[in-house]
Amino acid sequence: MSYEIRTIVTKLRQLHRKIGTLKLAVYIVRRLLGRQAVGLSRVDVLGFYAFTRRQPFGQALPAGLPKKTVNWVIPDFAIGSGGHVNIFRFVAGLEEMGFECRIVIVGPSHCQSGAQARAAICEHFNPVRADVVLGEEGMQPAFFTIATSWQTAYYVRNFNGTSRKCYFVQDFEPFFFAHGSEYLLAEQTYRFGFTGITAGDWLAAKLAADYGMQTRAIGFSYDRHLYAPQPRKAGGVRQVFFYARPPTPRRAFELGIMVLDAIAKKLPDVHFILAGWDTSGYALPFPHRNAGSVALADLPALYRECDAALVLSLTNLSLLPLELMACGCPVVSNRGPNVEWLLTPEVAVLADPTVEALSEAVVALLDDEGRRQALIEAGLALAERTDWAREAEKFARTLEDMIEEKTPA
Repeated sequence: MSYEIRTIVTKLRQLHRKIGTLKLAVYIVRRLLGRQAVGLSRVDVLGFYAFTRRQPFGQALPAGLPKKTVNWVIPDFAIGSGGHVNIFRFVAGLEEMGFECRIVIVGPSHCQSGAQARAAICEHFNPVRADVVLGEEGMQPAFFTIATSWQTAYYVRNFNGTSRKCYFVQDFEPFFFAHGSEYLLAEQTYRFGFTGITAGDWLAAKLAADYGMQTRAIGFSYDRHLYAPQPRKAGGVRQVFFYARPPTPRRAFELGIMVLDAIAKKLPDVHFILAGWDTSGYALPFPHRNAGSVALADLPALYRECDAALVLSLTNLSLLPLELMACGCPVVSNRGPNVEWLLTPEVAVLADPTVEALSEAVVALLDDEGRRQALIEAGLALAERTDWAREAEKFARTLEDMIEEKTPA
């Protein structure tokens, strides 16, 4: 990606924060088409958010439909999307436990057909037996219908052909937006009366306390075929990993860069590895490697190069901390209930989300080899205790309890 393109991307990201998704789309059309865009340049708010106001649809649930049928309603996917990785992992897990799953992609899709989408899912994510359809018009009756994002929750709310409506919540999505219309539209979905199956205890407690949702928490794990520790050569340059993703505000890129700069001033011999996005368009004065977007298969080797990792999470945790710890890389993160439901002082270094506190935490860890080794061992033990199959069983038990009406729908 050229410097000019990176500059444009950065400006568009800043503009998106100011004017929102819809107005940004109109702005791009105007700039690309110039005068030809006159007829397209009016902001169609009603059309853009039509899915939030749709009337009920779908045939009623037929008598005798098997109770282990599940519709997964998802937004379009991109290869490498962590949220979709988990969705398709649980689809496959439920199928192993006797559930018949279907995947429904709502909203615009880059795929031309359900068959093409299914092939991409099986190739790039997880082998599934589920049929895949594009558009809510193809949604068939199922005993369970599961929303997987705030947009999909509106489709699930209006779908007639189901008995139990669930919500697989992996993050508090209102926090993805400024406190405006999209924040409120996302927040409202937690009041739809769905049963929430959440990624971790923080979300389960928050949605129950703030919105009265019935919730069950499941946990995280990691791919044991991919992530594992390996001995490092002694005497090498000390390196710190940072997940640098400017387009994702909740990963606190700017704060992280200031933390790395403070570390570099205290420990000039330390080098940094930045991965997640091409950062060559940014002025970064400290010694670093811009790894950019890294293929999944190449991540473990990158993690194993590092003596520590700075992982910032301003909303729910991602899979990254467990994957790093499974590779023998100790984690430094910010304090907060959204983090501490999994990361504790026994397995990670936690600090207040300030430049001073975080940089001092990383420096202290790098200068204390005994503590660093202890955290490596504790992190490996924590990762080893987790298991995707066990979490899939929790997911299945939640649905089975709802079949028996132990959990209100």
